[in-house]
Amino acid sequence: MTSRRQWFGRVAIAGVLAAAVVAAVAVGASATPKAGNPYHLKSPGTLVVGMNLQYKPEMYLDAKGKPAGYDVVLLKELVKRMHVKLQIKNLDFNGLIPGLVAKKFDMVSVGLSATPERKKAVSFSRGYVPYAQILAQGKDDTTPATIAAWNDSSKTITSLQGSTAEQLVQKTFPNAKSMSFPDQNAAFLEVATGRANGIVVENYLLAQFNKSNPDKQLKQAAFPKPLHVEYGSWAVQKGNSALVKFLNSFICKAQSSGKLASIYKATEGTSLPPMPPC
Repeated sequence: MTSRRQWFGRVAIAGVLAAAVVAAVAVGASATPKAGNPYHLKSPGTLVVGMNLQYKPEMYLDAKGKPAGYDVVLLKELVKRMHVKLQIKNLDFNGLIPGLVAKKFDMVSVGLSATPERKKAVSFSRGYVPYAQILAQGKDDTTPATIAAWNDSSKTITSLQGSTAEQLVQKTFPNAKSMSFPDQNAAFLEVATGRANGIVVENYLLAQFNKSNPDKQLKQAAFPKPLHVEYGSWAVQKGNSALVKFLNSFICKAQSSGKLASIYKATEGTSLPPMPPC
C-alpha cells in the first residue's frame, strides 16, 4: 500500500460501520473458541487473507503469477504456527475492509494503519511492518525541501486513493492541490511525466519505482526526516480477540527471535527499522 498503509476514508468507513456492528455481534456471540476452530476462521483449517498484490517488494505477483514478498513470506510462517492452510484473495485496495466486514476473508494483510476510523469497523494486531512516508519529486525539480515551499497553491501532490498518504497530503500541504489515484503506479507517473510536482509515498515504493523505471527517475525530497513514520498492522473481523491474541504473540516471537528481521532483509533488501518493543 501499501502510502498504501491506507487510510480508509470517512465516507467509505461510514458505509461499512453498520455491517461491522452486525459482524461484531456475531463474533462476540461465539467469543469462546470452538474446538477445531479456535480462531473463528470462516473455513476451519484455512486462513483466508485479503491482499492487494501490487506493492513490490512487500506484496506482489512474481513472474509465475504467484504471491510473493515480505507479507507473503510472513503469512506462510504464520500458518505454519497456526497449523492451517493459507488462501490469498487478491483484491483492489478499497474492497479489503468491506470484504473483511462481510466475512469474505479472515484477515487483511496490506500494512494497514490502525486508524481510529478503521477501528470502528475492524480489529487490529500490533504492528508487523514499519514504513516511512516521504515526498518524492522530479529528478530535475529544484523546489526546496521545506513544508512552506510545497504547501503552495502552485504545487500538485499525488497519492494513492484511500491511503494514509492521501490524508497526509491534505493535512501537511493543505494549500497544494491534492490528486489521488486508485493505482499507485499512476500516482508515480503523474509526477514522472511532469503533470504533478510531487508524490507522498513510502520510501521503499519510491526505490522500487525507480528500479523499474530507469527513464522516469524521481528523487526523495531532502527533508531532514520522513513526513511520518508508522507501523502497518493486520486487520481481522471486529471482536475476534482470539485471532488478534495469536497474531500479537506470533509477531513478538518473530521479532525477538530475529525471524522478522531475517524475512525483511531477504525480501526488502535492507535492514529492519526499529520496531515497538513487545
